[in-house]
Amino acid sequence: MGADAPPGPRVSAATTKGSVVTMAGDGAHVRATLHVDGSGEVHIGDAVHPLRGDGLAGGRQRLSEVLVAHARTSGPGGVRALVDDPEGTWHLHVSPDGRVEEVRRPDEATTDTPPDGIDVTRVRTPGVTVNRAAGGTASDFAGRLNLPPSPRAAPPTTAPAAEAVASPPAADAHPAPRPPAAEPQPASRQPAEPQPAPAATLPTHGTPSSSPAQAPYPQPSAQAAPVAPPAPVAPPSAPEAAPSRSFLTSTTREEPARSGVRGGLNRVGFKLAPGQKEQGLRAAVRAMSQHWPGPRTISVVNGKGGAGKTTDTIMLAAMFATYGGSGVLAWDNNDTRGTLGWRTEQGSHDASIMDLLPHVERLLSPDANASDLAYFVHHQVSDKYDVLRSRPEVLATQQRMTAEAFDAVHRVAAKYYRLILVDSGNDESAERWLQMVERTDQLVVATSTLEEHAEAGRLLLLELAERGERAAALAANAVVIVSHADRDEAAPAHIADGFRRIARDVVAIPYDHGMRARPLRFGSLRGETRDAWLRAGAAVAAGL
Repeated sequence: MGADAPPGPRVSAATTKGSVVTMAGDGAHVRATLHVDGSGEVHIGDAVHPLRGDGLAGGRQRLSEVLVAHARTSGPGGVRALVDDPEGTWHLHVSPDGRVEEVRRPDEATTDTPPDGIDVTRVRTPGVTVNRAAGGTASDFAGRLNLPPSPRAAPPTTAPAAEAVASPPAADAHPAPRPPAAEPQPASRQPAEPQPAPAATLPTHGTPSSSPAQAPYPQPSAQAAPVAPPAPVAPPSAPEAAPSRSFLTSTTREEPARSGVRGGLNRVGFKLAPGQKEQGLRAAVRAMSQHWPGPRTISVVNGKGGAGKTTDTIMLAAMFATYGGSGVLAWDNNDTRGTLGWRTEQGSHDASIMDLLPHVERLLSPDANASDLAYFVHHQVSDKYDVLRSRPEVLATQQRMTAEAFDAVHRVAAKYYRLILVDSGNDESAERWLQMVERTDQLVVATSTLEEHAEAGRLLLLELAERGERAAALAANAVVIVSHADRDEAAPAHIADGFRRIARDVVAIPYDHGMRARPLRFGSLRGETRDAWLRAGAAVAAGL
């Protein structure tokens, strides 16, 4: 389409071009296609200008320069551009002064699409509970009553019958007009006939009226007993002043986009709002950034070795510490070759949980300092959390822990840390494993896409559901993380679908070779993998 072609309607036909889709008939003066490697082309009239950039970010920056340069030579009206890149299709208006605005046409919805797997409605605010059991909306409820739905509830009215019983009308020299008896109200709206109390009835000597409408109202007569004068009425007071409003009103503004084509344009001087995908990821970060009153314990479980418990523990600890701040501990609760210490950074010592146990009482004393724990835990410099190691080089018989010993260490951890993530080990009959379940606030089931790992996780949830009320609640509220640990394994979708019936939430993690690194760091993963872990972290945070 030439630069002078009039805007036309969007049509449904599309042609696939590399990793993007170019739509026809959208009315844009300029069209640009950008590929994930930073290459692409810009169509201006009949001319085609190739794009070359260092990756997707470099290609977006080069595209921004071309669009602004063309707008400055196209007259005061600027140009419209249709941009296709791996993250979506964007309708933009570029002004000669360099401003870029997104164009929304009346007949189309937003060009953004919700991020795959992110449900922001599931990221809950602390202290707010959504009750979905009742079902329906306010309009549905009004419909059941045959009332028109209204955004504002009508003020409650007092039934006439109740008023009559509570305070019968006193006789007056000038009684109020009575309702005519010939026009009774409908039965559904007619008030119940008031029955005056005997003590409040005034004696009369005349013949009572035969009209039904007059029956409830006693008539004054010359021989009636004197009526006490009405109590003096206080003079009306001055109207109350309206409550003053605080000057401290909220002025929070949304941060401009930092990713995608919008983020690329913002890096060269524009200020575009984030799309729905970026908004969803920001909501996940906010969910993990919260602080809860009192410590919380998150246990990562699966009775099968190699299912991903250690990896999940590391990733969750890294995200909660990175986004929520310090006070996060990853604890290797394993007496059979636990590998949490092998997958994380080692401090200036080689201490383990067995070295901490003799010092529990001192660490719980009022004289102990938080810095004293540095003798026993290993701080992760990049991801900001601490690790309490086991001793994988010794036999399990040399580091058995009783339930009492587990509780002692847990009291120390709860004193100095706000979040405790426990890598559970494989022995579900061990005292330390069973006591861990008793101290757990949120259960996470780790599994790979191997069927034996998934089956072990499924059976564990079913067993916990039969173990008692508390264990059953943990199982029902569990989050399952399905990791695509090997490129040759099947995609995690079918495993994830199998868990959705028995767990609160399921998150799939794509394959990433960086997940095998030692030490494992959150920032070393691909962007797609980090986004998936953000979804997993938000799902866990929702249960805290």
